[in-house]
Amino acid sequence: MNHLSLPAPRATRGALAVAAAVAALVLGGCANYAGISSDKQVAAPETFDSTQSIPAQGGEWPRLDWAAQFGDPQLPQLIDEALAGSPSIAQAQARIAKASSYIESSRSNLFPKVEGSYSWTRELYSANGLFPPPFGGTWYSENNVLASASWELDIWGKNRSRLDAAVSREKAAEADMQEARVALAASVARTYNQLGLLYALADVAQREIDNRKNVGRITDGRVAAGLDTNVERRTAEGNVATSQSNLTELDGQITTVRYQLGALLGKGPDRGLQIAKPVVNPKIEIALPDNVPANLVARRPDIVAARWQVEAMTHDIKEAKAEFFPDINLAAAFGFDAFGWSKFLQSSSRQVQFGPAISLPIFDAGALRAQLKSRYADFELDVANYNQTLIGALNDVATQIAAIRSLDRQMADAGRALDAATHAYDLAVIRYKAGLSPQLQVLSADENRLANEQTVTNLRMRRRDLQIGLIKALGGGFDATSTNLAIDGSGEAHAAAGQTPAR
Repeated sequence: MNHLSLPAPRATRGALAVAAAVAALVLGGCANYAGISSDKQVAAPETFDSTQSIPAQGGEWPRLDWAAQFGDPQLPQLIDEALAGSPSIAQAQARIAKASSYIESSRSNLFPKVEGSYSWTRELYSANGLFPPPFGGTWYSENNVLASASWELDIWGKNRSRLDAAVSREKAAEADMQEARVALAASVARTYNQLGLLYALADVAQREIDNRKNVGRITDGRVAAGLDTNVERRTAEGNVATSQSNLTELDGQITTVRYQLGALLGKGPDRGLQIAKPVVNPKIEIALPDNVPANLVARRPDIVAARWQVEAMTHDIKEAKAEFFPDINLAAAFGFDAFGWSKFLQSSSRQVQFGPAISLPIFDAGALRAQLKSRYADFELDVANYNQTLIGALNDVATQIAAIRSLDRQMADAGRALDAATHAYDLAVIRYKAGLSPQLQVLSADENRLANEQTVTNLRMRRRDLQIGLIKALGGGFDATSTNLAIDGSGEAHAAAGQTPAR
């Protein structure tokens, strides 16, 4: 980009007149952003129909201590430990620190800069050069001290827009950290729930071993009475061994999940081995709060982060537009310059400089317009990302609700099936012990009862997992309005990327 620079030694009327004339020339034409704009806007939650999928139930939004409602004191402790020691949280905090440094750097451009310098030069002048004797052929020392100040007048708001963009990106980084905290807490809870499921299935397997051992004892009695043969005895022994093998497999899975929890806590695998057996309480109910779609934009940190990113791009666009206008800098300097030391600080050795400098974009072969178009493209991408994040959040909540509803119906049916299968098994054992039915009937009833008990156990723990998923979908206790991350109504004015008329 070619620029016309007019350094002025003194702020005289003539220099100001020239500056005004050049500014009028540039403002009247040359580089401009006519025809470059965008009509994209962030979508409002009300534009997406969701009243049937996400009904109002008069409930409350999740609290930050939502894990306590599951009735297991170990779970909140594990979540707190993970949030304190997880590398993923440390990474998010580092990104916030980096964004904060950009704010400090951008803010510094709003204030004058002051510098000081001193130089000492020892030089032998040529006897046959420009300076004749006595200067030529003689050594001289030159001392130069200078204090200078400069200030860029941010008339068009370029530096202020850069600062606003940096602030918005710091907000986005903070929201990203909150999203990492919510995701980590939910991941710990769901993995812990998986551990509880494996323990519950291990309990089922242990009860199955006891049941099959009991059937084995009945078989031994029937063999002694001549009612059964060694075929039934070996079958009973094989069934016990199979159940023990299943329990051993579950023990291995429990150890693996413990290792996973240790990693989530930011510790080594041995930390997972210290976790006690989870407490599995009856199911809890989570009623949806009213007006979920409208309030979700402040409750989901990923939505808040995406919104702040859009806000940052609106300021980037303003900065790019300000590039089309002249930069005006004020500069001044004062110091002393002399050969030798005797006259170094005398009044006659003073040096003074001051005046404005104007940098004007006259012809840049379209570089500034291309830069502004790129900013608008980034803005539209961020708007699309925000809208997609909002749609995904609404779908997440609706999906969790639908899954819980479906699972509740399955649990009712599975419970009735388990009751019937257990009653049939008990009757088969009684009849087998009384010699009224063969072993095969007991084994068939046992397999049916076992399958139904495993189904009920899986459904019960699956519901807890879905409840945790719903809590996460509702923001996991995050609330932008109670932090410094809420975007006020003025931010909506930036939704269309600042429709400033082109000059």
